[in-house]
Amino acid sequence: MHQRLPALPVAVLTLLALLAGCGPAPGPDPAGKTSAKPSAARWQPAPGTDWQWQLSGRLDTAVDAPVYDIDGFDRSAAEVAALHRKGRKVICYLSTGAWEKFRPDASRFPTEVLGKGNGWKGERWLDIRRTDVLEPLMETRIAMCAKKGFDAVEPDNMDGYRNRTGFPLTAADQLRYNRLIARAAHRHGMAVGLKNDLPQIPELVADFDFAVNEQCAQYDECEELTPFVKAGKAVFHVEYELPVERFCAQSRRLRLSSLRKAYELGPWRRTCPAARS
Repeated sequence: MHQRLPALPVAVLTLLALLAGCGPAPGPDPAGKTSAKPSAARWQPAPGTDWQWQLSGRLDTAVDAPVYDIDGFDRSAAEVAALHRKGRKVICYLSTGAWEKFRPDASRFPTEVLGKGNGWKGERWLDIRRTDVLEPLMETRIAMCAKKGFDAVEPDNMDGYRNRTGFPLTAADQLRYNRLIARAAHRHGMAVGLKNDLPQIPELVADFDFAVNEQCAQYDECEELTPFVKAGKAVFHVEYELPVERFCAQSRRLRLSSLRKAYELGPWRRTCPAARS
């Protein structure tokens, strides 16, 4: 039961109101936690922004792209700072929906949240229903990105409900988890991108600041990313198997930020040629 408190004197209430008006307080997010940085201060890339995605090999900082997407664990604060000095915005790649045995925090994940392999060596799907276990682990990872100076987070493996994970995951489970990750990134003052998960874009476009997509052209799915572009948010898109001649015309029409990359995601990339006048 809630106990009713005695009424405060009018003079005290007036003083409290004046004190409360001295400065705006940050508002709570949907999880009931206070945002570390107002949304207006977060970076939000515009449609068509060029980018470089490199997750392996020696970091090549000479690529002429305003946005870099690099590994959050493998890259240092000094490397992020070096990119910032070149005027780049830097995205922190993290796997938030799958366990990777080669990460330094791998032993912190209890075996009961580890599911089937996701097709990559040393990786297994996570039971995203177990937010009691996963939220603090992911919060720590996202805080690491913020401490290193990253501008945004790319959370990967965010569509487990569409895969054979070993768990009976539902679309509702995925929406809840994806929003949890987005709120965590926002609490630390960083933007966050929705990775793949095309069917839930209409429900999640307001929660994310950009999108990252693999192979929408190969699977004839690029039109599904339109809500992000209409919202003024970039879609960072990569193809691995199609030559640029097969997807660049569509990418220009849809205002996607498209690259051709190799599967190992080293420094090599091929961009779409400029449109003919």
